[in-house]
Amino acid sequence: MHKLAIFYTFIIISLSTNAQPVPAIDENIPHLVTFGQDGESAWGDNDYCQVIFYSVPQDHTEPIFIRIYDPDTGGEIDEQKGEWDTRMKYSIYGGKNACSAKDAKNINLKGNYKSGTLLGTKSFTAHPNYDQKWYTFGPINPTEGEFLPDEYGGYVFKVIIEGISGDDGNLYNLYLSNKPTENQPVEGAFAFYYKYKFRLHDNANEISHIYPFIDEKVQSVKQSNFDWDNDGIIRIISVAKNGEFMKISGDDNWANSLHHVHPSEKNKSYDIQMIKKKGADIKNNNVVIYLKNQYDELIEFYSVPIGGIPKYKYSIGMKPKTIHN
Repeated sequence: MHKLAIFYTFIIISLSTNAQPVPAIDENIPHLVTFGQDGESAWGDNDYCQVIFYSVPQDHTEPIFIRIYDPDTGGEIDEQKGEWDTRMKYSIYGGKNACSAKDAKNINLKGNYKSGTLLGTKSFTAHPNYDQKWYTFGPINPTEGEFLPDEYGGYVFKVIIEGISGDDGNLYNLYLSNKPTENQPVEGAFAFYYKYKFRLHDNANEISHIYPFIDEKVQSVKQSNFDWDNDGIIRIISVAKNGEFMKISGDDNWANSLHHVHPSEKNKSYDIQMIKKKGADIKNNNVVIYLKNQYDELIEFYSVPIGGIPKYKYSIGMKPKTIHN
């Protein structure tokens, strides 16, 4: 079954409110993070840019709004290094090639990753008017997105967040809304991303999640994570995996591991769980992660797990026991 058919079947029988915020409710991640371009990678950002996509159903006719929580750099939730000197730039793209262009999905931010038509942009420095408050882009006509009905069920918009100067860390959240001054979900819309940068909870009892979709062509998954700081474990829960460990990175370096896909896992989501080390007291841990398949193609994370949050099925993961007479 095509991933869109699975996705919309799930949306019909569930609440779509979880799909609007990024990070999403089910992910249990406090904030996204992007540092200024002069930041040190050891603080948890390897290239000072983040790309998030939103898909709006093709039958949605009302204006949409893309809202940014705490867009400035210099407030309560941001990460300071020396004097506050960081400028962030938020840009919204739609139109042809906004998502479908190869460079738009390039984790190394090479070539024309700013493809498409620029619909709006704004830069922020430290400013109390935006500290822990929302800034809204819009109204945006939903048909201004790139029309990709077969791949994503409608019109796709790209949000690029860049640290264009300074070395502080900007922590923020996104929301796709029907309203300019409140967070009201757009029914059937969802977010997806290829390379995800975020802040973990300080509380070691909190477990964070991300939900990649394993389509029918995926035979193996190669995961890469950056600057995990050896802060606990990362594991996979699926219908066939009951906590398969991923290799974790230390300070300012990458770690990779290869994971084979069981036939029963295809056209379903993985639940990648990030579990902090108890008693380590590691604070302000920023992490980068992405996945690729056996063809070196990036695998999408979805704000809502397609098909629902996976549960391990013992009968699938169990190896048959050999009986000797």
